[in-house]
Amino acid sequence: MKRKRRHKCASCSSLYRPDPRAKARQRHCSCPACRKASKAASQRKWLRKAENRSYFRGPEQVARVRQYWQDHARPPRKKRGKPKALQEKIIAQDLDVQGDSTFLNPAALQDEFLMQPSVLLGVISSLTGSALQEQIARNVQRFHTRGQTILGMRPGTLGGKGNDGKASVGAGTVAQGP
Repeated sequence: MKRKRRHKCASCSSLYRPDPRAKARQRHCSCPACRKASKAASQRKWLRKAENRSYFRGPEQVARVRQYWQDHARPPRKKRGKPKALQEKIIAQDLDVQGDSTFLNPAALQDEFLMQPSVLLGVISSLTGSALQEQIARNVQRFHTRGQTILGMRPGTLGGKGNDGKASVGAGTVAQGP
């Protein structure tokens, strides 16, 4: 049996066995990059010929292409249906205008402030100058007792006025004014 010779690829320089039907003309192996290089080389070779340089240009080529399409009718294109929406349609709703929006509800601001414990902790640590948990807890208790005293509540109760209904600052503290 005759031994098949291997050829060297003109693009990647690897050895390959050419197709027996085109072994005299085949210069590239079958990997995709080499096939692209082979196609580009054959197109360059074809365009180098004088009769092929203006093959795709000029009014006679336009007439040639028009005549081809008259002789070879295209099949009718399938009409596409209306594309389906990827999302649901948005139903427009009337907006309710609620009057003057410049007035801010103080209760809403307080709720927003109290819902953010990091803000409260930051304020307390800034006022006291300490970031230790034990000291912050002592200061919170002290601030709470002082606030109840200012509001006229008995310290440690949930509501109501003190004995005389008047607010006073606790003994041993200095009242600070504006």
